[in-house]
Order: sequence, then C-alpha cells, then structure tokens
Amino acid sequence: MDKASHTSRPREEPKFHAPDTATLIYTLIAVFITIVLLYVYKKKKTSRTDVLLMGLCEAGKTSVFTRLIYREDRETFTSIKENIADYTSKNGFVRIVDIPGHERLRGKFDEFKHQARGVVFVVDSVSVQKSIRDVADYLYTVLLEPAIASLPFLILCNKQDETMAKSAGVIKSMLEKELNLVRSTRKNQLESVDSSAKSNVFLGKQGKDFEFIHISQYVDVLECSVKNQDIGSLTDWLDRIV
Repeated sequence: MDKASHTSRPREEPKFHAPDTATLIYTLIAVFITIVLLYVYKKKKTSRTDVLLMGLCEAGKTSVFTRLIYREDRETFTSIKENIADYTSKNGFVRIVDIPGHERLRGKFDEFKHQARGVVFVVDSVSVQKSIRDVADYLYTVLLEPAIASLPFLILCNKQDETMAKSAGVIKSMLEKELNLVRSTRKNQLESVDSSAKSNVFLGKQGKDFEFIHISQYVDVLECSVKNQDIGSLTDWLDRIV
C-alpha cells in the first residue's frame, strides 16, 4: 500500500461535559449534610465534659476523687452530696463528678448522665465477695442506661494494698457471673408483670452467659490503691478518653 492511500484525519479534541444541574445540586446537598453531621458530632463530643465516679458506699470513691484532684490524702466520710472538680489530663480538661453511693442518693446520676464522657465504677477489692450481689445489681442498672451506652467504662478495683484484695481478673470473673444472675432475675421479674416485655432491659447477648465484651460499652477492669498513692491506672485511662 503506497503512501497516497493514507488519508490523514484531524485529531479530535476531548470533549468536556459540564455536570447537569441535578447532579450538581445532589453533590452540594451531600457535602452540606456531611458538614452538618461532623459539626453535630463534634459539638456532642465537646458537650460531654464529665467523668462520673460511681459505686457502693465505702468503695473509696471520695478517696479516689481526693487523690486525683488534690494529689493528697484527706479524711473522708460517706458522701451525702456529689463532689465536683475540674481535672487536667494530658489532652485537656474534664469535670470529675463523685456521685454518692447511698441507695437513696444514686438518683443524682440522672442529673449528670447526659454530660458524661466516661464512667468509673469503683469497687472495694477486699469486700467485693461479700457485697457482690449489691455491686452487680447497681452495676447492671448503670450499664443498662441508654445515655451512657457508648461511653468508655472503667471498673476500678480499689484497695489493692490490702492482703485480702481480689485481683482485677478475679473481680471481672465474679462480676460477669453475678451479672448473669442479675440479668436472669430481672428478666423473670419483668416477664411476670408483662409477658410482652422486650429485650430493651436485657444486657448482653440472648442465649449466652454474660460477658463484658457482649455489651456496647468498652469496659476496662483495672487496679489501684489510693492508700499507696497508686492511681496511675486511672490517670492513664483518663488520658485515653479525653
């Protein structure tokens, strides 16, 4: 084939298609919704400024509060009202709220739960075996609260300086076993009143023994000793969640 048989074609320029009006509008709406959601999420996170100290009477909540805030030991008494103070972590400020452990005063929790960024449930590592039912019953109520369903949760095993103190691992196992019993009891009580009751009062997974890994909160179980001025596990945990 000779060169004369070739015919040269003009090179076509790539065509640019401007987005139609509908596509542009949908894109702008998607961007706007994303910005709004990010703003709401950030505002919700920053509005949650409290870390709640909870637990039974005599567990050592106020001693933990005093050591954390004032970095010293002070004589403490059973609290009849909440103690509140600001705490500075490595990453910012939070407000520590020590809620009284007396059964009649635990309702104070309702005043602060919507501002909570995390919950610290203090357990007496020495007497926990004797009070395990009361501890588990209170703990179950707190963990079931929708307002804190996605928050970091710490079970702080205090008084580790004592000879008879149970370790964090032992206490975790004890609590899981007892929470399983509490769950069964409450479910039966509820069904005896209302046979149509749903699982909104059920903690964990249906058909399985209770374990902390089955619930929405991420639960840490750590040890401390206020008497030995050792609350490093708590301060490290606060640094992580703030």
